[in-house]
Amino acid sequence: MKQCFALYFGNRGFFPESLIGSAREEVSAAVSAAGYDYIMAPADMTRYGAVETRQEGWAYAEWLASHRGRYDGVILSLPNFGDENGAIAALEDCGVPILIQAYPDEIGKMDFEHRRDSFCGKFSIEDVFHQYRLPYTVLEPHTVHPADPKFTENLNEFAAVCRVVKGMKRFSIGALGARTTKFKTVRYDEITLQRYGISVETFDLSDLFTRVSRYADDDAKVLAAKKRLTAYTRCDAVPADKMTALAKVSAVIDDYIAEYRLDCITLRCWEEMQTVLGISNCVLLSELNDRGIVASCEIDLCSAINMYSMQLASGQPTACLDWNNNWGDEPDKVILFHCGSTAQSLMTGKGRVTDHKMFAKGCPGCGWGANEGRIRAFDMTYSNCKTEDGKLTFYVGEGRFTDDVIEPEFFGCGGVAEIKGLQKKLITLGRSGFRHHTAVGVGHLESILREAFTVYLGYDVMDI
Repeated sequence: MKQCFALYFGNRGFFPESLIGSAREEVSAAVSAAGYDYIMAPADMTRYGAVETRQEGWAYAEWLASHRGRYDGVILSLPNFGDENGAIAALEDCGVPILIQAYPDEIGKMDFEHRRDSFCGKFSIEDVFHQYRLPYTVLEPHTVHPADPKFTENLNEFAAVCRVVKGMKRFSIGALGARTTKFKTVRYDEITLQRYGISVETFDLSDLFTRVSRYADDDAKVLAAKKRLTAYTRCDAVPADKMTALAKVSAVIDDYIAEYRLDCITLRCWEEMQTVLGISNCVLLSELNDRGIVASCEIDLCSAINMYSMQLASGQPTACLDWNNNWGDEPDKVILFHCGSTAQSLMTGKGRVTDHKMFAKGCPGCGWGANEGRIRAFDMTYSNCKTEDGKLTFYVGEGRFTDDVIEPEFFGCGGVAEIKGLQKKLITLGRSGFRHHTAVGVGHLESILREAFTVYLGYDVMDI
């Protein structure tokens, strides 16, 4: 579904009302051209088709309430100065992010019939919204015409903020299995998460294994999962019984997601998967992430939260990776790696499912499921969070995956990332109690995440 924005137009009586009609046409056209839907109050609902007074603001609020659920954000457009009392009356209870856009004045059109003063009026709107604690978004430049390509950039960034806010106000994560005792690094506080609208549904691995045992080898869901996996990546070396076991676990995970309406999952991936079922579930998480269902390993639920935020922002799969290896003597480069849970669309090509080398060392044949490959070059964002002292605290940074070649003997799925000032950042992360994983997303998303996290969702974001 296309994202939809409610359009609001502000006015102040002694400024030229003739500018409002053209603004209604220009803003709506720009929104449509950018690929979004919009709703717009009838022009005759107010005196000039814009909100000028408290009474008109209340009328707009009633109109907006009648469309609740249809719009993801509000675009507050200021063709001229705009009245702050009407604006707060109209939008105080809108319940969605608000983008404030102000028209620029033009040299040669500064006479009384054409001068807008939107530059100044934007400050007044912001001031009053701040007084009322009504969150809003403002982007550079301070004034921008809807026909300017910069407005389209602003609109796309705002749309991403709206997706993150809408998706993260209330969502559910399924924890399949308990945290392994060996990994205290991935501990989290459920009560803190619930305060932020994040519900955790927990399931014991014994329940997962029981569900797996109930599936026949020729069950339609198992056959469909096997077909999906073999089309997804190279499974030619996987023994038939291990392929069936992987397909059954895939079907069971899908059942959990459907039954409990889970937005994300995190999975206890060792050592019971290997000792009981004789598989590693890396490829299953890889395929889920490419399907748009966020999935992290090692019960790293906090990484799943970050993966989800970046998937909402970018519309592309994300990954949970280890801060794993230095890259020679280059201080700003690091190998980010995991065994094979990385979405294949983030890789240079199809992976190959292998017997997980770490488990094969002590139990050959019990770890089939690692999807090995290499991460492709792309601009990326890295982020993670922690629950501590009742707060949900994030870090966010940007870098890029390079096309540096990692030797073929390096197992799993890894890529070389370049991050400016990496060494100092690593010291900060380590001293601040962040985990050995980081989540990565496609594109530079830091400004989007910071806006959504700090302005609308109430998360703490730490500078690193």
